[in-house]
Amino acid sequence: MSETPETAVTSQAPVNPLLKAWQTPFETPPFAEIAPEHFLPAFEQAFADHAAEVAAITHDPSEPDFANTITALERSGKLLSKVSAVFYDLVSAHSNPELLEIDNEVSLRMARHWNPIMMNAVLFGRIVMLHNNRATLGLTGEQMRLLERTYTRFQRAGAGLDEAAKARMAEINERLAHLGTAFSHHLLADEQDWFMELGEADRDGLSDSFVASAKAAADERGMPGKAIMTLSRSFVEPFLKSSTRRDLREKVFKAFTARGDNGNDNDNNAIIVEILELREESAKLLGFATFAAYRLEDSMAKTPEAVRGLLERVWKPARAQALADRDALQALVTEEGGNFALAPWDWRYYAEKLRQVRANFDDAAIKPYLVLDHMIEAAFDCATRLFGLSFSERTDIPVWHPDVRVWEVKDSAGKHKALFYGDYFARPSKRSGAWMTSLRNQQKLDGDVAPLVINVCNFSKGAEGQPSLLSPDDARTLFHEFGHGLHGMLSDVTYPSLSGTSVFTDFVELPSQLYEHWQEQPQVLRQFARHYQTGEPLPDDLLQRFLAARKFNQSFATVEFVSSALIDLEFHTQPAAASRDVRAFERKELEKIGMPEEIALRHRPQQFGHIFSTAGDHYASGYYSYMWSEVMDADAFGAFEEAGNIFDPVVAKRLHDDIYSSGGSRDPEDAYVAFRGREPEPDALLRRRGLLETSEAI
Repeated sequence: MSETPETAVTSQAPVNPLLKAWQTPFETPPFAEIAPEHFLPAFEQAFADHAAEVAAITHDPSEPDFANTITALERSGKLLSKVSAVFYDLVSAHSNPELLEIDNEVSLRMARHWNPIMMNAVLFGRIVMLHNNRATLGLTGEQMRLLERTYTRFQRAGAGLDEAAKARMAEINERLAHLGTAFSHHLLADEQDWFMELGEADRDGLSDSFVASAKAAADERGMPGKAIMTLSRSFVEPFLKSSTRRDLREKVFKAFTARGDNGNDNDNNAIIVEILELREESAKLLGFATFAAYRLEDSMAKTPEAVRGLLERVWKPARAQALADRDALQALVTEEGGNFALAPWDWRYYAEKLRQVRANFDDAAIKPYLVLDHMIEAAFDCATRLFGLSFSERTDIPVWHPDVRVWEVKDSAGKHKALFYGDYFARPSKRSGAWMTSLRNQQKLDGDVAPLVINVCNFSKGAEGQPSLLSPDDARTLFHEFGHGLHGMLSDVTYPSLSGTSVFTDFVELPSQLYEHWQEQPQVLRQFARHYQTGEPLPDDLLQRFLAARKFNQSFATVEFVSSALIDLEFHTQPAAASRDVRAFERKELEKIGMPEEIALRHRPQQFGHIFSTAGDHYASGYYSYMWSEVMDADAFGAFEEAGNIFDPVVAKRLHDDIYSSGGSRDPEDAYVAFRGREPEPDALLRRRGLLETSEAI
């Protein structure tokens, strides 16, 4: 049969790269081929495919069993997962106005797609039947865990509600998806819109490496020959530590803390009010008094009371030490002839001066030794020594930006384990912060599927031809995110829903925070902290001063974090009506806990993406998780210290088997006890932060 002209044209139309098999190494996304206009058609196809797959499971005439219901659900939605992973990586790490506009549409469509699935009464009926009979099904431990998690997920999504409540829950979910996306876009826009040019007179106190990074940031924004400040945390914090210009410190601090709260088109106050109202309503539909009670039921903490207990246990000694430190800083201001009261934009600057007095150390002294490439090597080497992994850089893997690097990861037997993408530098197209995500998760349901794991950071670039130098905080962040990355790369489970970081929010930070400990170990620093110009290793005297200074200013770090965690908890335990004026609510809560005026929240509400953005809202009522996990990570590293070897192979094997590789396939409390032999010791956290003595004195 001859082809008509119309069919000939159709047959020659280019295939959407998101909808075809990827002929790339390890079937990785061909980023150069993917354009914004490909996403909506790909999502349309993915939604349709997934809906059909779920309908087939729902209407299967066979008696429900694990294979035709739970396993079938695990196999469904592969195209949706594939398209979503690429899309959200770009939206977060390399966005543009076209992608952000598509994100508005996709967030709404995503909610409309998932609502009828998660509230499908017939499908839930099949799951309930299996859950009720689970003891008789002869399931493995991982299958039992998957069945329990699937049941819990559907039940908590409202699958058991009556039809009117389901309809309202669907409306709420759609609106929350829109609001969370708008929150993120507003925050990104405020960050992109602001910069401050640094003339020669504005650079007093700033290191050469900082100025070089400021020039690189100007180049990135199309301003060659200039140097600029941006609102990336990796710029703001070192500027506040080192700039001698108090007027500029104030200007930068106020701009940084006002993101999302400027009364402009990017203002997030009204969004927060509506999000809190809708979350409260959804929790009550599900039978919970507050959103926090709903969210925390499915966590290690279980209740708001348990969370508040931990935070207050830490808050009291941290605040007491912070007040003492404040007085010492004010005395230093007075000694220098400063006729002003210490303000939040002064704390970091004078804390650095006080640290030089008390510990003879400042960050600027060690920064030339913390070269980004060397710290990446250090993170890899620790993983090699602990878990037998090897890393080799690949230049044939497509990436979304020229700065992105890729390594192939192999296990101790030389078998391919994962690909690891590192996207380390700040740029206007990237949202602030640091995170781990994946383009594909590990699973073994239908053959070994190796993960594609991503770390994204916002470090400052070095000058042309010069390396990027990290602050100690930056180096710790690199190890933290790589710890998350290892959780994804070492995952060894069968089912996608249990893979890698698919664990409780207050357990997911354990692998990442635990890995931070290796970054600050003397034997690691002696090997990898080398001067960027001379290659000389970190002098032992400077190393000892760095180690001695680690606990300095921990009261400040603890206060700015715990206050944010407490406000998160209060937002979600008090009636939503109490926070209709977000700024007034913030002031009231800070007064209630006795927040020192000289310290700001780590995240003011209007920029608190962890709890209000679509990307991070799983931390709503859960920002405490970092501290909950720190109780475990401080205690867990003690297992290596007790063994007398930070790379002890016996302890490392338990860490691999019980924590890093098991994903969500077991209860986290059981996993921790299996590794440590007991429950964590809470005082380990206070001891690590140097607050135990203060606590005992209160």
